[in-house]
Amino acid sequence: MLLKSIKLENFRQFRDESIDFAEGENGKNVTIILGENGTGKTTFAQAFFWCMYGETEFADKVILNKIVATEMTPSDEKEVRVTLALRHGEVDYKLIRKQVYHKDHSGNVKGDNTIFDIEMKDSSGNTSYVKKSLCEMEVKKILPKELSRYFFFDGERIEKMSKDISTGKKATDFADAVKGLLGLNAMISALNHFNPRKKYSVIGSYENSFNTKSNKQIEDYTATIENCKKRLEEIDDEFEQLDSQIASAEARKSEKTAEIKQYAEGEKLQDEKEKLQRSIKSAENSKAAVNKAICKDFNNSMSSFFSISMIKRALEMLSDHDFLGKDIPFVRKETIDYLLGQKVCICGTQLNEGSMAYNKVKDLANYVAPKSISNKVSDFKDEAKSRVGRLENLTEQMQVNMTTVSEQMDDISEKTDELHAVEEKLSGGDVREKVRAINNEIKSCNDVINKSRTKRDKLNQEKGRLERDMQQADTARQKLTLLDESNKKTQLYLTCARRIYDELNEVYTSSETKIRNQLQNTINDIFKQIYEGGLSLTIDEKYHITVQANDYEGDVETSTAQSISVIFAFITGIIKMARENRNATDEDAKLLSSEPYPLVMDAPLSAFDKRRIKTVCEALPETAEQVIIFIKDTDGELAEEYMGDKIGSRHQFDKKNEFETVLI
Repeated sequence: MLLKSIKLENFRQFRDESIDFAEGENGKNVTIILGENGTGKTTFAQAFFWCMYGETEFADKVILNKIVATEMTPSDEKEVRVTLALRHGEVDYKLIRKQVYHKDHSGNVKGDNTIFDIEMKDSSGNTSYVKKSLCEMEVKKILPKELSRYFFFDGERIEKMSKDISTGKKATDFADAVKGLLGLNAMISALNHFNPRKKYSVIGSYENSFNTKSNKQIEDYTATIENCKKRLEEIDDEFEQLDSQIASAEARKSEKTAEIKQYAEGEKLQDEKEKLQRSIKSAENSKAAVNKAICKDFNNSMSSFFSISMIKRALEMLSDHDFLGKDIPFVRKETIDYLLGQKVCICGTQLNEGSMAYNKVKDLANYVAPKSISNKVSDFKDEAKSRVGRLENLTEQMQVNMTTVSEQMDDISEKTDELHAVEEKLSGGDVREKVRAINNEIKSCNDVINKSRTKRDKLNQEKGRLERDMQQADTARQKLTLLDESNKKTQLYLTCARRIYDELNEVYTSSETKIRNQLQNTINDIFKQIYEGGLSLTIDEKYHITVQANDYEGDVETSTAQSISVIFAFITGIIKMARENRNATDEDAKLLSSEPYPLVMDAPLSAFDKRRIKTVCEALPETAEQVIIFIKDTDGELAEEYMGDKIGSRHQFDKKNEFETVLI
């Protein structure tokens, strides 16, 4: 299937837009559509799915353009239409899905059921139309909906598929995809046509064609065989149910085992939490003690702290005067006052008030006891120096204490962050209780697995007995059929049908094993291109895909980017193999060929880094017949850089408003 073009009319924000896709001419098989988030990339990608299958993933099921809906008047009707042109095999198809909308007098817009038409043009140019009742069936022939997710997908869907792979889910879906896309379904249909377990198959029909009138024992043996087949079919159904239960329980157990890793050291985490809480409490107490010491030291030196500037100015002033030697020993102020009162100095000089002698003697009062100014100045200087010294010690101590407080605050902050991290792991609850609950669930899963396996073993034993009984009855019946000519002929036909079935089954088993091994190798080659590293993939018989590290025994847990790389490798691997089989010269390979399919991807590169975007962009055009990418501008620039020579059609969304986007 190659996409030729698509046209959207009134489909959400696209009123009349169309794209012609690159179809591989001159090696250009890539169509790229650029657009920022919110411009309509996902809407346009969903149009493919709506046109083919009549479904979308929009929450709002009204897909009529909002502007058109607003402009409608009561009793008016407008049509949404998507036309998809494609080529499948030798036939050109035009798929047209439309839906008519009406507006009632209350202003409500409602849509009718969709109408689906298919126009076909064969290699001779003859045009025909598929009956409406057969349109859905025709699309199923082109691409069954269950397989479409491997070719029409977005980043979210591919991430979900990657999770299915990493948890072992949906292995049956992957198996069906491989068988459907690599040509095994034709063999499966042939096997079902001859299936000896089915009552109305070729073999089943012959089983019921024996003439029992000629010999009653033939009827008894046939009844035994039919009863055995019926029970074996029931056992096969039970096997499927049990296998499904085991797979679900193992997947759940795997999830819970991974979950319990968070709590595997629950008690250790609990102890660590309590230790951190004690450490934080101790640091807070220590910080409080240091803060208290800072306050105490400051209070003790508060007077010095606030007087330091005045002390400095006083010392500067005193340094400008010389007070040494001015004191008179053993003379007090009272002596000076006495002499001034007597108006006669000891030396006999008259001390008349206002005279020079009087003023000289009076001035001596400033230098004798109790003033003794030089002593006072000396004492003041000593006290000032002492206070300055204590203040310097206070500053140093304050700096030390403040550094200690800062370190303690950092320590508290760091330990608080650690505590929050531990509490987040513990989810703020009793981790021991959670561990018990998870362990109980794991135990429950183990019980389901063990009981299912025990029951399966018993059914296997019963199956073996039934097959022996059926074989014995068949052998005995064969001997009896030789006695009747009509039964002899029926037995011959039955033997031939069984031989055909055995041959087909042998070819199918061999082909399926070969395809699975080839697919594993192809996926690994592509995976290594996309994701360089020491990882490889294995696919078991049930199509469980596991990732293993080279030189390491056992599975490894993959990152999101690695898991998405696996999906890319899986899808492109299938496409590459189908393409190679179709172009092969070997008849057996051609037998397993299928139609090419395009890859239509919405934002597929968001999970990759720049280097891996390059490898993905280089791998996709080489493996897929046609690539259509809806991508945001930032990733689109890289995609254009790495796929430039492969891009045959380029478009960009231009958002006019919330309800209209055009292509440029």
